[in-house]
Amino acid sequence: MNITRANIRDIEELNDLFDAYRLFYGKKSDKKASSEFLSSRIKNKESEIFIARSEEGEAMGFVQLFPLFSSTRLKRFWLLNDLFVHPEYRGKGISKALIDRAKQLCRDTNACGMYLETGKENMIGNNLYPAAGFELMDDVNFYNWDVD
Repeated sequence: MNITRANIRDIEELNDLFDAYRLFYGKKSDKKASSEFLSSRIKNKESEIFIARSEEGEAMGFVQLFPLFSSTRLKRFWLLNDLFVHPEYRGKGISKALIDRAKQLCRDTNACGMYLETGKENMIGNNLYPAAGFELMDDVNFYNWDVD
């Protein structure tokens, strides 16, 4: 397996994975909009995206992180916003390898850490993240506000 930072040349393969990821979360397929979204993130350097590839070069999964900053810690931290492995490749340690690459990004950027959220019903993620060293935060409340 090879994990590389995504660039604009990876958009087509990345978009196929990203569309499957969005479908997993109950969103409608919209490859045109998702391609534009990913292209903008890469071109504007607004996120870091890593792609896991097989030895044959097949895109198997990806992780996307967004930079945030902690005023109290006076440092950057990363939001692991998206992690997806194509169903055909699950159970082979790809998610763990992508998380390890995300952890390396934290170290490389002198960040204080990484946050993520996942649905309570996502049993795979809720088993994976603690096994990868993440701690469930029960001392804070996360709230959401939508414009609509």
